[in-house]
Amino acid sequence: MKKFLMMGLALLLTACSTSSPDVIQRGDAQRLSSVQDATVLTIRPVTVDGNQTGMGAAAGGVVGGIAGAGVGGQREGAIVGVLAAVAGAVAGNAIERMGTREEAVEILLQLKNGDRRSVVQAKGSETLLPGDAVILVTTGGKVRVTKAPVVDKQ
Repeated sequence: MKKFLMMGLALLLTACSTSSPDVIQRGDAQRLSSVQDATVLTIRPVTVDGNQTGMGAAAGGVVGGIAGAGVGGQREGAIVGVLAAVAGAVAGNAIERMGTREEAVEILLQLKNGDRRSVVQAKGSETLLPGDAVILVTTGGKVRVTKAPVVDKQ
């Protein structure tokens, strides 16, 4: 039974993901991106809610059903198995949702043309502060904010 629980937990953990601005999707690696200059106005921490693909509920239901079916006799095992499957599905769904939550930042920006934009992105390795010169890189409909490179004027 412990083996089945560990397999279920491993299945749940494979549903976890990250959307770090430091990681670029394979399909975006050679796409032409548009770039805009901007200045950071404010930054605030936010939490991006987790995904619920159904994989957590399915895995939890299977693990719970298998674990519960081995309890008592044939009739009791069936009843406990069904109840354990439902409880496992609820728990698996909650585990998947919590496992895919991310700490992120909302960045309020002032573009060079005067427009303002708000971008929510996962916390990356760069620390942005109000007043920083940044660029908005748009690739395939996705936007990320990064510090503007320093250009030597020679």
